[in-house]
Amino acid sequence: MAWTHEQMAARAAKELRDGFYVNLGIGLPTLVANHVDPNIEVWLQSENGMLGIGPFPTEDQVDADIINAGKQTVTTLPGSSIFGSHDSFAMIRGGKINLSILGAMQVSEKGDLANWMIPGKMVKGMGGAMDLVAGVARVVVLMEHVAKKKDGTIDLKILPTCTLPLTGVGVVNRIITDRAVMDVTPEGLKVIEIAPDTSAEALQAVTGVPLRFA
Repeated sequence: MAWTHEQMAARAAKELRDGFYVNLGIGLPTLVANHVDPNIEVWLQSENGMLGIGPFPTEDQVDADIINAGKQTVTTLPGSSIFGSHDSFAMIRGGKINLSILGAMQVSEKGDLANWMIPGKMVKGMGGAMDLVAGVARVVVLMEHVAKKKDGTIDLKILPTCTLPLTGVGVVNRIITDRAVMDVTPEGLKVIEIAPDTSAEALQAVTGVPLRFA
C-alpha cells in the first residue's frame, strides 16, 4: 500500500531539525507545514518573501494577503516576518537555508533534478528552484514515484538520465515518494524505507534504475 500525500508529508517532516531554516517548494512539499514536530523550532521560508510559515488556515483564519510561493493561503507564527523577494533570495543565495523540500517531475540516479517545465507546455518560469538547488545545503525531493497518465499507463520518474530540462545537476540528496525513501549515493540509489505492503521487487519494477537496499 502506497503512502498517502499526508503520510508522505509527515515522513518528509522527519527531515526537519531543531533550529533549521527550511524552504518548502510548491505542490506536495507545502503539506509539510502541517506536520512539524511541536517539540522543535523550525522556520519555514517561502521565496515570495515570508519566514515563519504556519499550518494551512482554517476557514475563519484565511487571510488572502498571506500566501506561500504556490499562492496558497497560509498562517503566520509568533516571530514570523514578511519581506521583499530580494531579501528572500539573498537568504537562499547566501546559504542561510539549511534544507529545501521540492517537488519533481524527474530525478536521475545521480541526483539530477528536473522540476520546472515540460517542453511544449506553457510555464510561468523557473521560479526559485534553480537558486534553491544551488544555494541550499541539502535538497530533499517529495514526489509521486511514477506519473500516472489518463490512459492508465505510467511514466517512470526515477531514471538513469532525466529527459526533461534540468533544474540542477547532482543536487538531490534524498528522494521521498509514495512508495519509498531513497538516498542518492556515489554507488546509486539506496533504499532506506519502503511503504507498507510494498515489496523490493514491486519497487524495483516501477523504478528506472537499479536499487540498493539497506
